Amino acid sequence: MRYFFFFIVICLGAQAQEIGFDEDRKEKVSATFKSGYLINLKTTETIHKKELDFRVDHRFGDIAGKAGGAKTFFGLDQSTDIRIGFDYGLTDNLTIGIARAKGAGTAIQLLEASVKYKFLEQGLNQGSPISAAFFGSAVSSGMDPSDDPYSPVAFQKGIHRLQYVSQLILARKFSSSFSLEVLPTYVHRNFTAFGDQNGFFSLGVGGRLKMTKRMALVADYQLPFRDTEYLEKVWGNKYYNALGLGLELETGGHVFHLNFTNATAIQESQIITETTRSWGKGEFRWGFSIARRFSFDKSK
Repeated sequence: MRYFFFFIVICLGAQAQEIGFDEDRKEKVSATFKSGYLINLKTTETIHKKELDFRVDHRFGDIAGKAGGAKTFFGLDQSTDIRIGFDYGLTDNLTIGIARAKGAGTAIQLLEASVKYKFLEQGLNQGSPISAAFFGSAVSSGMDPSDDPYSPVAFQKGIHRLQYVSQLILARKFSSSFSLEVLPTYVHRNFTAFGDQNGFFSLGVGGRLKMTKRMALVADYQLPFRDTEYLEKVWGNKYYNALGLGLELETGGHVFHLNFTNATAIQESQIITETTRSWGKGEFRWGFSIARRFSFDKSK
């Protein structure tokens, strides 16, 4: 966590200035973030009406630690999770999405449906000081149920396969180069391991620092408010908070993310609940995201 706050302090120190627009203009702040995603967090950005965003996310294995090192070519021989998703803009402020992920927790073969609605936009010099959006997703596992009745994937009914994430995304663009967001989050799983919580809150924090016209540094952090003492004692699991650091590159119609994180999963429901790797032990991995946007608006 100290690395993330070190990043934030540097950003605020380097960008302690106004956005610098004409005070008489009553316009909205644009491009608070360049993408609807940071590393492990969503942003307030939505897809324009009649546009389709195609995205591929990939996470490799541990760079170091017991499972990493030269024997796995520093994680490149392994793949912890892969996600392919499509987001479509119903309006400029309302985006719906579907995705398929391999899954990196106890549940695999994940199918996701999501919605994001931006209901507040930051004004340049007047109006709201922040932008705000709601993000919600439902994820279902297609795997065969476990025979162990105490397992978190011992699905006895179809509804047991579902997990939900609800997020309020609050963001502010402090300058032309620096943006920061906070995400109060609620996670609910219909079925869990014995002794685990079905639902709990989490708080996410993320930031973006623009370095050049097409390159920026990004970082995010998740802090779950969850009691894991029983799980760690009885099941032998050790849980960590997800921290991501990365580089964002914009190349015309593509937005490319190169990132490092201790989270093995890509879906929020697993990042928040099942991050069992530690930065301090070298259990972080290289990952990347590639997005391409297509327009179906014939008037453009």
